[in-house]
Amino acid sequence: QVQVEESGGGSVRPGGSLRLSCAASGRVFSIGTTTWYRQAPGKQRELVASITWGGGTNYADSVKGRFTISRNNDERTVYLQMDNLKPEDTAVYQCNARLTQVGRPVRDYWGQGTQVTVSS
Repeated sequence: QVQVEESGGGSVRPGGSLRLSCAASGRVFSIGTTTWYRQAPGKQRELVASITWGGGTNYADSVKGRFTISRNNDERTVYLQMDNLKPEDTAVYQCNARLTQVGRPVRDYWGQGTQVTVSS
């Protein structure tokens, strides 16, 4: 069964760091463009960062200079390093990954989400 799963969320104090992972499993040939989104209670989902298969990146203005997206193609995993976290970063973080599967068309998959809470 092909799936995408996030991990690495948790609770930290302001100024702290977390590293989220978005891993593809199953009969997956490669993980392509992957985007991290977040949604805070009562707010719309917003794009946090994205990375292409070749490593091109894009960030929301609110996280530039604090978050870093990276990938390991061999491990079919995309990471989101979050430093200098702020209370306003509190949200459920989800990844959306474009997967090339063995014997199937390319399609996007969503993970189930991981909670990040930043509070003193």
